[in-house]
Amino acid sequence: MNYNKKTVSDIDVAGKKVLLRCDFNVPQDKETGAITDDKRIRAALPTIRYLLEHNAAVIACSHLGKPKGEWKEKLTLAPVAERLSALLEREVIFAKDIIGPDAQSKAAALQPGQIMLLENLRFDIGEEKNSPEFAKALADLAEVYVSDAFGTVHRAHASTAGVAAYLPAVSGMLIQKELEIMGGALEHPKRPFVAVLGGAKVSDKINVINNLLEKADTIIIGGGMAYTFIKAQGGSIGTSLLEADKVEYAREMLSKAAARGVQLLLPTDTIAAKEFSRDAEPVCVSTMAIPDDMMGMDIGPDTQKAFAEFPFDADGLARAEAWVAAQYEADVPRWSACPAMPPPTPEETAAADTEAAPVPGAEDAPFDL
Repeated sequence: MNYNKKTVSDIDVAGKKVLLRCDFNVPQDKETGAITDDKRIRAALPTIRYLLEHNAAVIACSHLGKPKGEWKEKLTLAPVAERLSALLEREVIFAKDIIGPDAQSKAAALQPGQIMLLENLRFDIGEEKNSPEFAKALADLAEVYVSDAFGTVHRAHASTAGVAAYLPAVSGMLIQKELEIMGGALEHPKRPFVAVLGGAKVSDKINVINNLLEKADTIIIGGGMAYTFIKAQGGSIGTSLLEADKVEYAREMLSKAAARGVQLLLPTDTIAAKEFSRDAEPVCVSTMAIPDDMMGMDIGPDTQKAFAEFPFDADGLARAEAWVAAQYEADVPRWSACPAMPPPTPEETAAADTEAAPVPGAEDAPFDL
């Protein structure tokens, strides 16, 4: 794969209006709307500063949350504009719409060296549908498109894919940096090469998993997608996230990993609750025996310990542990002290064993399936 993509530094942006797709999907306090972590905004600063220093007029855009095509005041990007202005120490002009009269007039008046921010892209239903009309309207605001939203670049939305059909398109510095890191890791990996995958859907990562099985020594699977793999092993996952049509694929990946001698590690225990809510009562259960009326929310303490003790590269492990610690401290400190569920009865264990589907090649696997 070619990781050397054309970037913003390869083109002349002087005097041009640049549509810059950022990832400003930042966490906020649910009561006040205050931004609780601005690292995604800070990650965009190198590209923004480069464009402004090279005399471009920057029209930044992003999504925030999941408004699903509806205007929701709690998801306005106004607080992001305020924080970005403070970080840049200059005015960030805020448009109260996306492609409407306010955005159009402010974009038309924008001068080189100035920056504006459009309202939440997902307030328009055309964004997630990759509407050609919406993409064209976005493109009409500018002369060049710069993609720098690494966290959403895989999505075929109007602002991440569709707009590139109407404007010259290059990547920003954040994407360039991430591609260089990924390219080096995949083309010349240090051993042992450990890959960590998460997210909700197996279907989003089919090609990724297949490719990693050819390169990695160990693959750790977490997030919602882990429950599809647990189901493939015959586990009872309650109401946890499941892609039923990908269970067989997950079983094939388990078999392929075993055949290639790749360690494919899954959570052994999980934090479960009856609903996804801060008021829900969490319990720790085996990932193979989640109660029928509960869903898995996160990895449990045994899995945390097992993953943390796996012999990664020391520097990489330290950074990963620091990041995980920050997430827990910021969001769900109470999960770590959740009460344990009683072990399954012999009858429940027998039922789970009866439902379990065999995984071809599992007997030769270098780990527990």
